[in-house]
Order: sequence, then C-alpha cells, then structure tokens
Amino acid sequence: MEQQDILKERAARRAVELVPDGADIGLGSGSTAEIALRLLGEQVRGGLRLRGVPTSERTASLAQGLGIPLTTLEEASELALTLDGADEVDPDLNLIKGLGGALTREKIVAKASKQAVILVDESKLVRVLGTTTPVPVEVLPFGWTRAAAELAGMGLSPERRTTPSGEPYITDNGNYILHLATGPIADVPSLDTRIRAVAGVVETGLFHGIAHLVLVGAQDGVRELRG
Repeated sequence: MEQQDILKERAARRAVELVPDGADIGLGSGSTAEIALRLLGEQVRGGLRLRGVPTSERTASLAQGLGIPLTTLEEASELALTLDGADEVDPDLNLIKGLGGALTREKIVAKASKQAVILVDESKLVRVLGTTTPVPVEVLPFGWTRAAAELAGMGLSPERRTTPSGEPYITDNGNYILHLATGPIADVPSLDTRIRAVAGVVETGLFHGIAHLVLVGAQDGVRELRG
C-alpha cells in the first residue's frame, strides 16, 4: 500500500468510528470516501445498522455491492452525518470538491447533514484554495459555451472536462463539468457567488461554511480540524 493510501485509510477508520448505530448518513464520492465505504461495509456485516444516501451512481453501486442499505433524501430528510473527501482544504475549512464530477449531489447531501465530516490525507491541506487544483463547476449542456465565455471574461479560463476518449464528461445529472483555473482565491464566498450568477451554472465545487470536521490522515496519526 502506498504511503498516501495509508494516510487516507487512517482518516477513514477514524471517520467510521463516528457513525452512530441506526443512523441515516451521507455516503461521499472519491478515493478516500470509498475507503470509508469499504470499512462501513465491514461494520454493517458485523451488525451496525445504518442507511446511506449516496452522492453518486458509482457510490451507490459500490455500497450495494458491500451490502450497505440505501435510502434517499426524500425518505431521510435529515442525515446524522456525511462522510466525504475533498480536493483542497484551507485553514478555515473551506473546500474545493468535485474533481470526481459529483459536486452537486455532494453539496446537497452535505447540507442535509447535521455534521459534514471530510476525510483527507495531509497533501490536501493548503493555505489558500485554488493553489493546486482547478475549481470544478457543473453547467447545463444547453448554452454551455455562453456560460464558458462569461466565465472566461471573468479571467477564470474554463476548460470542459472530457473522458479519456475525448468525449465530453457527463455527470450523473446529465450535465457538463468546466474546470476553472482560478489561481489562489482571495475571497471564496465572493467568487462562489459570482460563478453561481452565470446563467447555466448548476453548482460550483467551492464548499464554504459546510464542513464541520476535517479528519486529516497524517504521518503521526489523525488530526481533527473543526469549524
């Protein structure tokens, strides 16, 4: 196992300890969230009772294969917590999420949770968001070039995400993803508001004021960062 995977598993194991018996929880997407998912599957087979709301079709498929019962936000209007990953985390627990393409459902499920628990290895910690990764934005296919042009006019250099074969990447919602080269973001809420005001934008990968707890897998154990 590579060192980064070891750190991810440390964070995931700590996160699974927080899941109460009998709870409805959000099941995140991405590599670290999937480690937590496998650990939850072991707990369910050992007798832990829970129902999960998946944030992507991939997560739903993995959960079903692991024997984790699933539900929906319509059946479980409030979740005890959500376990999810992040692409960047700043000192104020602002996040960039969604490089896996599930940002809209991830944000909906996180906001429906009493506690959003984010699992990362220490490489995801940055002093300023936008330092290492682009900001993914989900947009409608209809008129997407107009949305991209407006974002380009804001100096954000949008690029449409494609599959390895060069086809447009399609989200579980049937939309496109644009990656924005923001550079370091001085004001996360302000940029989020500006992007969301563009016609055709469905959601942004900027998560501010959402994370309650970030579990960081580090060389010396697991650090807990609270908002």
